[in-house]
Amino acid sequence: MYERQDAHRLLQRSAFFFLFGFVAHTADHARRTLHVLTEHVIWAGTMVSMLTAVILTLLVTRHRLGALFAAVGGFSIAIGVSATHLLPQWSAMSDPLPGGEVDAFTWIAVLLEVSGALALGIAGLMVLRAERPQLANMRS
Repeated sequence: MYERQDAHRLLQRSAFFFLFGFVAHTADHARRTLHVLTEHVIWAGTMVSMLTAVILTLLVTRHRLGALFAAVGGFSIAIGVSATHLLPQWSAMSDPLPGGEVDAFTWIAVLLEVSGALALGIAGLMVLRAERPQLANMRS
């Protein structure tokens, strides 16, 4: 089991990894231009951007809810980006890469963001788990 300090260090590293993937994915959308996206996908991306800003702000300021937001937000972003880009066309929320006219950079950017979001979610859970015994001691 990770010590509290180790879990926090892993969360910080995961946040940087996620940020790198998020920036690469956002840059790829700017490179490919937004006209290829539906309004729904643009709004979903805007929500991911806002959630990312909240999560990173909580983590940088070492807010007590940072790990919780990292866990919930990280897994939510990983699911959302995967559903939007890795599944075949399924709704207006789709911008599927399989069968699309995209290059290797697009694939790498999306996979970096998804894996970074998963790492963020896992690290957030690890911090929550490492802090649980400490919270129980505070109640006593």
